[in-house]
Amino acid sequence: MKTRIAILGYGNLGRGTEAAIAKNSDQELVCVFTRRDPASITLHTPGVPVLSVDVAPEMADQIDVLLLCGGSATDLPVQTPAYASLFHVIDSFDTHAKIPAHFSAVDAAAKASGKIALISCGWDPGLFSLARLYASCILPDGKDETFWGRGVSQGHSDAIRRIDGVLDARQYTVPIEAAVARVRSGEQPVLTPRDKHLRECWVVAAPGADKARIEREIKTMPYYFDEYDTTVNFISAEEMAEKHSGMPHGGSVLRSGRTGWDDAHTETIEYSLKLDSNPEFTGSVLAAYARAVHRMGLEGMCGCKTVFDVAPAYLSPESGDMLRAHLL
Repeated sequence: MKTRIAILGYGNLGRGTEAAIAKNSDQELVCVFTRRDPASITLHTPGVPVLSVDVAPEMADQIDVLLLCGGSATDLPVQTPAYASLFHVIDSFDTHAKIPAHFSAVDAAAKASGKIALISCGWDPGLFSLARLYASCILPDGKDETFWGRGVSQGHSDAIRRIDGVLDARQYTVPIEAAVARVRSGEQPVLTPRDKHLRECWVVAAPGADKARIEREIKTMPYYFDEYDTTVNFISAEEMAEKHSGMPHGGSVLRSGRTGWDDAHTETIEYSLKLDSNPEFTGSVLAAYARAVHRMGLEGMCGCKTVFDVAPAYLSPESGDMLRAHLL
């Protein structure tokens, strides 16, 4: 049984997701929906149509899971509840502070339609969320910290590009190595966001744009930059293409805790990723969870879900017998 998948949005994440689907023999890319002129987009997958997002409702019976590859700032808060009324959907909503409100809005729509909507799926939130959950359960007497980068944050870069007068932008999240070392040592320090990361922004401004205003809007943006030491660098489009065209990222989740009757022993759990391509890896996570959502839908589940609600076996194309024999 193949999972029939559609992608909405063909930016960096949409392209990465297309590549990921091609590596899964039990998945089929049905189409890509876009708000742009469909004729302006050429896919890598032969024979797959690019369609206007306006015709998406007409395709509801031909698609098992719709992967929403828009941005968290303005796209997904609107798109996910809207399309959950028609399809099983997955998004990668990554504004951590707004996840509870996003969950509530999407849950109401998905329950009303009998669909599953998996939100905040990717590597953080997503795989790192699972690492934090597992580690906190195993070491309840402990403390965890998450460090990101050095790498390009798609969500933060997208948020900068939404600012009036910005033509292009990249945002690098940079961990402060002294803070990482303290956590790895088992010290369990109290760290603020500013203690843990720097945010480094590279911006191409439109001709005549007010750069002082743009810098101010970046540095004061809630949930993204206001709690961090942030530098803003204005560069040309040529320099952006030459020096900042890649999309690397990664990071680590660490938890240290005490065990034993007298707390004599320190145990440390670390889960880390090093990614050459953030969007291609995130697309690979979306593809794996598309398989899970399809299966869960066939079992009659509905409503909004997160990675916490998905059993690991649902992610694998292999049988339970194979998983027990070779991975357990």
